[in-house]
Amino acid sequence: MKIAFFDTKPYDKESFERVEHDGIEFKFLESRLSIDTLPLAAGCEGVCIFVNDTANAEVIDGLCSMGVKFIALRCAGYNNVDIRHAEGKICVMHVPAYSPHAVAEHAMAMLLTSVRRIHKAYNRTRDFNFSLSGLSGFDFYGKTVGVIGTGRIGKAFIDICKGFGMRVLAYDKYPACEDVTYTSLDTLFSESDIISLHCPLNSETYHVIDENSIAKMKKGVVIVNTSRGALVDAVALLEGIKERKIGAACLDVYEEETDLFFEDYSGHIIADDVLARLISMPNVLVTSHQAFLTDEALTAIAKTTVENISGYIAGCGCCNKVVIN
Repeated sequence: MKIAFFDTKPYDKESFERVEHDGIEFKFLESRLSIDTLPLAAGCEGVCIFVNDTANAEVIDGLCSMGVKFIALRCAGYNNVDIRHAEGKICVMHVPAYSPHAVAEHAMAMLLTSVRRIHKAYNRTRDFNFSLSGLSGFDFYGKTVGVIGTGRIGKAFIDICKGFGMRVLAYDKYPACEDVTYTSLDTLFSESDIISLHCPLNSETYHVIDENSIAKMKKGVVIVNTSRGALVDAVALLEGIKERKIGAACLDVYEEETDLFFEDYSGHIIADDVLARLISMPNVLVTSHQAFLTDEALTAIAKTTVENISGYIAGCGCCNKVVIN
């Protein structure tokens, strides 16, 4: 079975070639899936896509007309796929879990870096500037962290926070952790010193951090987002930072990241004024959707994706099929 593998990066190719995939031939493509790149899937029975590929209704119809039978997402999230339109037309599979610790640890790494000014200290000492002025942070011990979303990643992040001696408040529509204090979003916003997002993106969580929720937060709150960019209204975030309501922001994802993240634009002018302004802020730390990027996570993603495809080939149905709730 031939699979069109879109948005290929060197680490993708390396990890998938390490995993045994008898009977599967990957056609590695650097282009992202869109209506314009759809012809690249010609002659393939399936496509393998990532977070910034587009599988809207038009693309899905195009894939079906070409004889493509399934979409294998090599990620957990599927907000870039029109699941309702795909129902009954094409099988959509994803990787529900790979390494929750990879994302949770990255969230804490960003938080520590931001609060203790590690990135600024690193740049200073490389210039032999050993001054400590402006590098003051705060203890995590005894602080309150609000965690929105307590799935595998959220739970892993909570465990890390507890190791620092932090008080944890959590919000989830479907509470699943017995040893966590669940509360309302309003209480979480008003009492948290740090807020970390670990929930999926859907109609209920879109812009869960916006002008109204920011108004309810403590002055100096730190916001961490390693989940999906559109959970945070970037314009409202920027205003909150300018007004000194938000003390710091750690962003591994961004609402309009599709045309920017995973690519090198160091020699270009960035047209996105909001992102450019956020990056210019001294209390904003941005990484480009890097949280998943560990050897363990890449191997698990490749292994599960291949297992999903192999199950489909064997006629066992769609393993890890995305279903409409």
